[in-house]
This record gives sequence, structure tokens and C-alpha cells, in this order.
Amino acid sequence: MAAYRRKLFVVGLSAVSLIRSSCQSSPRLALLPTLIRKNWKTLSVTGALCAVPFIQKPEGLSHEDLVRRASSLVTDSANTFLSQTTLALLDTITGYVKSINSLVTLHKRYVASISKLTPAEENAIWQVILGHRQEVIDKRKDYKRFESCWMTAIKLSEQAAEAAFNAGADQASVTAQSSLQVAQSQVEHFRQLMLEAERELKDSKAENSERLQTISPGMEDEDIPDAYLRED
Repeated sequence: MAAYRRKLFVVGLSAVSLIRSSCQSSPRLALLPTLIRKNWKTLSVTGALCAVPFIQKPEGLSHEDLVRRASSLVTDSANTFLSQTTLALLDTITGYVKSINSLVTLHKRYVASISKLTPAEENAIWQVILGHRQEVIDKRKDYKRFESCWMTAIKLSEQAAEAAFNAGADQASVTAQSSLQVAQSQVEHFRQLMLEAERELKDSKAENSERLQTISPGMEDEDIPDAYLRED
């Protein structure tokens, strides 16, 4: 019987697994306490079993009241998820833009001073450029990953706001819609900054240009000039 109940619990948490998979994290199911597990009953829906927690209706509260309260809890959770994913996305965009600016600045210095560099200096600076290029690639991947999480949070918040409105929880619906507008506005502003940085990166050809001077063997371990290590 215990194994049977555990299977039902896994089915009941399928929605949570979908959210976690969208953020590329492995699903981890917590053990259900014995007291809560006693309140789970099974329903047959189109021939499939699902687990639904039933709570005894308190005295003096209608089903409408309970549904309204539940919808408010949903909007609270959706708002929290949206807030965290928005913060993560904005921080990731900031780091991505910073890495682009560093690469562009370094590449401009490299091009401007190539005629004054010794082969050893040129090789050392080129190695720094390659490191910055890899950093830009890594930051771009992070941005894409958190953007996917954020889009999931947007959809959940929209659904939560609609559910709260339909349940009569007007204040919860308004709060969810307001959070959506703020999050979308902030992300749009940061995206514009990111697009500007990416245009500058493309124009400078700092990410895919070839080196301007051929090196001699044995130059890999030369010291890097300090001026090229600053991330201005």
C-alpha cells in the first residue's frame, strides 16, 4: 500500500517536475509526511489515476471562499518565482554585457597597438583575447538558460492572474498583473542594452577576427602586459 501511495504522489507532482525541467534542473521529490499522505485520495480521469489532496471544508466558509484563497496562494507563489527568475536574468544580462565590453575594448587596443608589439607581447595579449571570447560564449549560454526560466515564470504568472480573476480574487489578480508589467519592463530595458553591446561586438569583429601577427615557437608562457588585463 505504501508503494502504491508513493506512485500516486509522483503523479501529483508532475507539474512541479515540468517547471524544474524548463530550468534544466534535475527533479528531486521530497518524501511526503505520513500525516499529509493520509489526506490524499485517488480520482479516475479519462482512465488515468491522479492524486489530489482533499481538505475538510472549515465551518462558515463556502467553496467559493476556499477557491478564492487558494488562487491567492497560487499568485503569491507565481510572483515569487517570477521575481527570482527576473533577478537572475537581469544579473546574467549584466554579466554578459560586461564581458562583451571587455572583449571589445581589449580587441581595439590590440588592433591599435599591433605594430608596436613584440611577438612575445602579441602572443600574450592574444591569449587574453581568446580567454575573453570564451567568457562571452559562457555568459551567452547562461543568458539563454535563465531566459528560458523567465519565460516559464511569465506564463505561470499570466495563468495565475487569470485564475485569480476568475475565482473572484481581484486584488491577487491585480498584484500578479502589476508584477508581470514590472518584470517585463525591466527585462526589456536590459535587453536593449544587451542588443547595443552585441551590435558593437559584431561591428568590431572582436569575437571572430583572426590574429594580426604570426607568433614564433615557444612564446606561450610570456608575461601579459598589465594594460591588457584591465577590464575597462
